[in-house]
Amino acid sequence: MRFEPKWTLARGGLALATVVSMALSSAAVPVAAAGPAVLTTRNDAKLGTILADVRGVTLYMFTKDVPGISNCYADCAKAWPPVMTDGDAIVPDGLPGVLGATPRNDGGMQVTYNGMPLSYWFKDAQPGDTTGQNVGGVWFVVNPAPAQTVSLRPDDQLGNILTDASGMTLYMFTKDAPNVSNCYDECATAWPPVMSADAPTGPSDLTDGLGLTPRKDGGQQVTYNGMPLYYWFKDANPGDTTGQNVGGVWYVVNP
Repeated sequence: MRFEPKWTLARGGLALATVVSMALSSAAVPVAAAGPAVLTTRNDAKLGTILADVRGVTLYMFTKDVPGISNCYADCAKAWPPVMTDGDAIVPDGLPGVLGATPRNDGGMQVTYNGMPLSYWFKDAQPGDTTGQNVGGVWFVVNPAPAQTVSLRPDDQLGNILTDASGMTLYMFTKDAPNVSNCYDECATAWPPVMSADAPTGPSDLTDGLGLTPRKDGGQQVTYNGMPLYYWFKDANPGDTTGQNVGGVWYVVNP
């Protein structure tokens, strides 16, 4: 079973009337949600299938963000209000990818999709507007896609490190052997293995190092350069690296 951090947004099913009643008014773009965020998709003649909120207001990603961490604050956040959530998100059935949430430095939880924080654009006056597309060459609509198993995030102190699709830090155990995990039972409770039923995916410069190894307790664990990958149960949010150097045997993974 794949480890799901406690903040991961749940996929849910609600009657249409309930979903609509939870949505904010169709007037101005909201800065924050009073309850769970309600996401959907819509078709755009030029941009294809794109993410929107339940009213049809377009959602955007910022290429200067990193998996699980927003870099848009102050004046940036006024122009690009974050999509906020207070509780589990409601998303359409069959939406590929991974929904999550990440704490913001200015408070509250911002919705993420495949690790990228989602925002509105203040100049989108009505549902269906996409005037934020390609603003500054760094803001883009979001086309739904399967999440990559492994991603990469720069860390100020630790350099480039491996994460999952939501931005949660991944670790290696120096007592493992190549393609063999030695972390079971209580160890695996504290360090949940990164599991995958299919061949793991990631950025092009990582894919050659990704693989799978069978576990004695069932399933296949993701490996990088032969080393099994894990989460750390005390990492609560994307960007946390509290597992670094635990016991002198657990470390983040620098590709």
